[in-house]
Amino acid sequence: MAECARPEPVWIRRDFDTKAPSARPQGTAILNSKLVSRRRIGRWDISCSIGGIVMSLNEDLERIAQQERELVLPRLDAEVAWDLGARLRAMAHERSLAVVIDVRRFGQPLFYTAMEGTTPDNPEWVRRKSNVVARFHRSSYAVGIREKMKGSTLAESQGLSLADYATHGGSFPLTIIGTGVVGSVTVSGLPMRADHELVVEALCALLGRNYDDLKLSPE
Repeated sequence: MAECARPEPVWIRRDFDTKAPSARPQGTAILNSKLVSRRRIGRWDISCSIGGIVMSLNEDLERIAQQERELVLPRLDAEVAWDLGARLRAMAHERSLAVVIDVRRFGQPLFYTAMEGTTPDNPEWVRRKSNVVARFHRSSYAVGIREKMKGSTLAESQGLSLADYATHGGSFPLTIIGTGVVGSVTVSGLPMRADHELVVEALCALLGRNYDDLKLSPE
């Protein structure tokens, strides 16, 4: 991410700065100049911080769009779903991750497993995140970032119930070459960015892609 260039401090003289030193309370001009400078720098810090966040979100959206374009399947059947789900389960087991994993064609579950440490709440997150993919044919993380950048929610922008749609990372569209989006793979249990990236890493392994070429930049 590009760094914001810090501006030079702006010093503003008060009316009493033109007075003779003897007519001015000692240190007053210096103190006020410093306060003005700090206020200017403070506004710059806030502006730079907001600009940096927006730039970071845009970078994530661009990379997620690339992931969605390039991580496509030749087909999606029970065998492919098992292979993808089993890879995710093996990764979760090796890393001791308490996650739920779901692979489905829209309207038809094909693979499901829950690792030790998950709760009945995790399948609900899976349902709500996969609903976002089914509705928009985009990663739930991408939809969430888009809404965040608008300062909105799906309830406000689309009239969708937050009880049924969760714009948190972890559900990724499964696209068939020449057909389009036909299903989703979803992970729940980690922070949402980690849920999303676990799915991407497994898809890269399944398709023989280098995960380092497609992963999101560090936060």
